[in-house]
Formats: sequence, structure tokens, C-alpha cells
Amino acid sequence: MNNDWYVIQNVEAVDSPSIALYLEHLKFNVQEMISLVHGDTQRLMPHIKTNKMPKVMDFLLDSGIFNFKASTISEAEIAAEAGASSVLIAHQLVGPKVDRFIQLCLHFPNTQFSTLIDNIDSVKLLNKKAVESGTIANIYIDINNGMDRSGIKIGTGLDDLMNHLKTCKGLHFQGFHVYDGHLRDPEFVQRREKIEHDLEQVTSYFKKLKKQYPEAKMICGGTPSFTSHLLEENRITSPGTCVLWDWGYGEKLTEQSFKYAALVVTRVISRPTEGIITVDMGHKSVSAENPIDKRIKFLNITNYELLSQSEEHGVIRVNDWDNWKVGDVLYGVPYHICPTINLHDEVSLIENGMKTDTWAITARKRKLQF
Repeated sequence: MNNDWYVIQNVEAVDSPSIALYLEHLKFNVQEMISLVHGDTQRLMPHIKTNKMPKVMDFLLDSGIFNFKASTISEAEIAAEAGASSVLIAHQLVGPKVDRFIQLCLHFPNTQFSTLIDNIDSVKLLNKKAVESGTIANIYIDINNGMDRSGIKIGTGLDDLMNHLKTCKGLHFQGFHVYDGHLRDPEFVQRREKIEHDLEQVTSYFKKLKKQYPEAKMICGGTPSFTSHLLEENRITSPGTCVLWDWGYGEKLTEQSFKYAALVVTRVISRPTEGIITVDMGHKSVSAENPIDKRIKFLNITNYELLSQSEEHGVIRVNDWDNWKVGDVLYGVPYHICPTINLHDEVSLIENGMKTDTWAITARKRKLQF
């Protein structure tokens, strides 16, 4: 790879702080994702939460990917607008979101929407709303196989839930959703062993369930476990981060060879004292849930330390202070790209080293039409 591939020739057209999206790397990542499932795009359900962009959705659909996973109704909405065949909202809906989901289903009849449930109370509410609206709501049962963030464990509670579903005229059971994002061991063999061990009870239960529901599907994992689940042909995979990639997964998931497709562009705004430069990249510009040394990795600077961030400022210690001047550009890879994207309204599209367009990050909004 060209060591300065990220340099934007007309960077004066790119504001800062902002996100630059590199089209060639986006194309590579999507094709790599498809090649890993040997071209069987029906086994792919990429997560929209990473990119949130209608233009990226168009590109994914043009690449033959038609099924998606989303975190919000807004993300599901941009997928339907783009022409997605199906969208799973991988959150259990509560409050006004239940009615919003029903309205979404009614408005986009050509897209099959589904959502998650893990308890009988949620089943009763969604079933009631679906029956009242004269529609059928598709649901996946969210399985807790060790992450303890959401879902129901294999056991009598799941038996009761399955039995109750049989009484619901407004719901259609689609299968299981199993997310194992807590398993991120850098060594792939060790990670896969843990993934498969934790899935033993789930797969055993699901095999028995398939006798009654032969069309049921099992949607598994995210990007960390993508390269494990793709080895099992009966599983649908749902990577998301790999569409754009980031420093965090690039550091951990060494068996995956995706490229950085989205960088933070920032500029020096001050040289307040010797050895220190300040950039216009505060924690409003890059995901700040990690410690200061695990937020961003700059590509065009060495021997530096990000000392602090406030809302609009990033303070960096550098060894070559005399070489930096106000207005100089830095290019950085976020440690976590998904929440970083959510901080921005748009990206600069970079093609062959030039900014050629601006793409809106539409689904960062919590509500669009529905």
C-alpha cells in the first residue's frame, strides 16, 4: 500500500474537523466481505449503524447485498428508501418506537422489516399493535449466549416464550439473533473456540426448532466474529465495522484484511508552547469512550502523544515542533469508527486522492419521517 494514500490533493476543499471517506477502500472492503462468503450475499446482513449513509447503502445494494441489520428506525428507513429487501432492527422496541415500527412496515411494503424480542410482555405489546393495524410483525428472538447485554438464555424461559408466540396472530417468527460482541480475542483460533463453545446450547436448541420452523434463520455476531460464523454455512453473518474499518478492530482482528476507508481530517490551530500543537479535533469530533491514547491514530505524524481533548480542541505533544505550523493537516484513524461517524453530518468523498463529492450521514438523526 502507498504509505501516503490518505493525502487529499485538494484538501483545501475539506473542512476540519471532518470525515473523509475513501471510495477505493470502501469498494475494497465490500468486495472483501463478499469474497469471504464466496459470493453468497444472502449470508450477509451488514449492520447499517457503522455508515448511516444513503450513498453507502446504494453502493452495498449495487454490490448485490440486499439484507441489513440496523440499530435505529432511522437506519432502517434509509435502507428501505434505497431498496433493501429486508432490515432487522436489532433492538427490542419500547415506548413510541413500537408504533413507529408499525408505521414503517406499512409505509414500505416492499421491504420486510423485523425486530427483536426477548420477553413475553414485549411480545404481547407488539402483537397487539400489529393486530390493531392489520399487519404481521416479523420477529427474531434475541438470544443471550454470554454477553449479558440483552436477550434470553436457553432454558425454560425460552420454552415459555416460544409457546406464547404460537398464540400471537400478529407476529411471525423468523428465527434467532445471537450477538457475541464480547468475544474479541486477538488470536483467531482462541476467539473461534470461545464463539463455538458459547453457541453449543444455542445451535442444539435451534436444530430442534428447525423441525417445526424449517424456514427459521440464525443471525450471528458482528465484525469480531464474522470470520468464525462465515465458516458455518447455516448462519447469516452481520458485520458492520468492516465496511469502513477502524484502528480498534484492525489492531485486534488480525486475520481480517480490511482497509481504513474513513479518516478524521483535522488541522493545527495553535502552537501554544514549545513541543505542543493544538488541533481542531475535540471529543465532539472523534469517539471519546476510550482512554485518551485509544481514540485516534495519526498517519502523518510520528513520535507524538495526544495529551488531552476538550470539546473543540486536541492537544498533542510532538518532537518536531518546529516543523509544524498553523493550518497544517493531520489525518487520523479513529479507534472506534461507528460512534465517530455518528458525530458528523457528512463526509467528503475522496476518489483518486481528490475530494469529488459530499455524502450525507442521514441516519445519525434519531428520527427521519417515522
